[in-house]
Amino acid sequence: MTSAAPPYRYVGHSVLRREGADKVTGRAIYIDDRATPGCLHAKTLRSTIPAGRIRAIHFPPHIPWHEFTIADARDLAENVVALILDDQPVFCDGIVRHLHEPILVLAHPDHGKAEEAVRAIRVDYDEEPGVFDIGPGPVMKSYRIDHGEIDAAFAESDVVLEGTYQTGAQEHVYIEPNGFIAEWKNGVATLRGSLQCPYYVHKAVMRALGLPAEKVNVIQETTGGGFGGKEDFPSVLGIHAALLARKSGKTIRLMYNRNEDMASSTKRHPSRSLIRTGCTRDGKLLALDFEFLIDGGAYSTLSAVVLSRGILHGSGPYRWKAARLVGHCHFTNSPPYGAFRGFGAPQSQFAIELHLSRLADQLGIDPAELRRRNFLHRGDVLPTGQILAEDPNLEAMLDRALDISDYHEKRKKPRGGGSGVGVSATLHGTGFTGNGEVYLASKVAVEARADGKATILVASTEIGQGTETIFSQMVAEALGIPIGDVVFHRPETDRVPNSGPTVASRTCSVVGRLVQRAAEQLRDRLSGASIADHVRRHGVAREEAVYTPPPGLVWNEDSYRGSAYGAYSWAIMVAETTVDPVTRAPKVEAIWNTTDVGTIINPVLAIGQMEGGIAQAVGWATCEQVVLRKGAMANGQMTNYIIPTSADAPSIVVEFMENPYAEGAYGSKGVGELPMDGPASAIVAAINHAADAGLAHIPATPEDLLS
Repeated sequence: MTSAAPPYRYVGHSVLRREGADKVTGRAIYIDDRATPGCLHAKTLRSTIPAGRIRAIHFPPHIPWHEFTIADARDLAENVVALILDDQPVFCDGIVRHLHEPILVLAHPDHGKAEEAVRAIRVDYDEEPGVFDIGPGPVMKSYRIDHGEIDAAFAESDVVLEGTYQTGAQEHVYIEPNGFIAEWKNGVATLRGSLQCPYYVHKAVMRALGLPAEKVNVIQETTGGGFGGKEDFPSVLGIHAALLARKSGKTIRLMYNRNEDMASSTKRHPSRSLIRTGCTRDGKLLALDFEFLIDGGAYSTLSAVVLSRGILHGSGPYRWKAARLVGHCHFTNSPPYGAFRGFGAPQSQFAIELHLSRLADQLGIDPAELRRRNFLHRGDVLPTGQILAEDPNLEAMLDRALDISDYHEKRKKPRGGGSGVGVSATLHGTGFTGNGEVYLASKVAVEARADGKATILVASTEIGQGTETIFSQMVAEALGIPIGDVVFHRPETDRVPNSGPTVASRTCSVVGRLVQRAAEQLRDRLSGASIADHVRRHGVAREEAVYTPPPGLVWNEDSYRGSAYGAYSWAIMVAETTVDPVTRAPKVEAIWNTTDVGTIINPVLAIGQMEGGIAQAVGWATCEQVVLRKGAMANGQMTNYIIPTSADAPSIVVEFMENPYAEGAYGSKGVGELPMDGPASAIVAAINHAADAGLAHIPATPEDLLS
């Protein structure tokens, strides 16, 4: 941790979480806690085949169907879940493309009768063969990045190494499953839910139900985690609940239990990476040929964007004389895969980092030293042609990580001796790729109130990561008022401007910068007067800020060249593992991490993000195995989908090495996704050291080491 005292009153200090007391005392109201007297309980009828056609739907006569409200595709203005390519239907209308695909929804005053009715409905299908592997299915999206003369670079290479690397799916396992409450009054749909992106749901409900913007209000309730899993998937529930509310005229409760949530929701994309590298005998990297393949599932959702970030991060934090990165996302008959912390970068960086550890072993060079010899510096050119404007100081970060982990002593242990160490170096772009932030045109507002307080108006959501707290710190700092006089208005589309989705490591740095600007504009408007005095004299004051790109940030979407991100965060990970000599079970003993995420707004929250992301990566690397049968998750319950507990958590040491970013809020860069990128490759490299193995996939299980 940097030891210099922060120059601010609030920014840089570990102020208490604004919403923390309500959560730890149980006062926080989650969506399923809300009382809804007189409501109808909704359930979803889902497909039981992965591919085929619906021939007939039978409603058995012993169920009093007149007591139910039933809705399907015929009740919609448009049968589409609006997102990017708009290929996903709200209900499968005759054609089934994956297991658990929604066919219809129904609602009844009695929750038990609603469940009984769904179980009683029988669907006749004409089943067709499905595609469940990456590759055979049609290509959903492809990208290609070319840098330098790849053939000449390979011809110049003394050593050429090829490898194939695979990563599995991963379930989000947020604390609280998906849920919505919907009301329909006076032609207006009001939806309350557990979600990350209110305006995603707003757009999707407008489109599917054929409603104007002012007829849909989406409110985020206290949300028990997201990790990307509540980015786009809640749009499906929102449409279902709003449709039933409109048709019935009643309040609708649509609450998924854990099994239904895990079976039907999006997961991290499985991947397969084929890498060929060329280098000199002394380890200078020359050529990178990287083919990155991911499983997109049955519909496109966010897969194209995940693929994009994956190949953009596939070259790692290294100089390459020449590089060719090609990415393909394939359709399969799995439920759609979607956003998950890291968004493609963990998959591609797992592959390149593990590959470099193998390359170091082949060259007889220490893996840490191989990385050091090839680190990026200010002025280096990335494969997209972007000239790096910052100096990552990766050598200093590496030195510190090696020192605090006692890496060199651990590295001396014999291969196969039961204990091993691995290292990785990763980067993560802050915010949306390329012109994404320009397209979003995010807007925020800060209002001065008559009671002397200031209200933050953003659509960015608090999902456990500290949004409410860090934004309050920024506004209190800019206005020079006590943090207790800052109010965070809950995100609801009728009241807050669209500041974009709570994704892509953009909340603190990108949206926070807008919050800072709006607060500074309000401060200038006050001209030294207190908020209460100004409002008394002039009325309520509101200042808005709209995103404008940093100077010199140019991206060509057609050629896929230019500056993909305004700034990058950087991390070095060192992992120590042991392997049980009898059971062959790997255990992650410790992870040491040095990180540059720019200015630290709240040290405790930033450490929490790093520790949480590392723990999530430990699970992905070692035990979280999504078992797929006919493309869908077969172990969708907490008894057989194994995640790390406190007993499994390694010792985690986090140190920040701050390198402020001028265009980020108070110098901040993205933090939320970076800790997911590096641990898995360092862990598997350490397991290979400990067990004298050659694992090239995750999760790395005892069975892999016994075979």
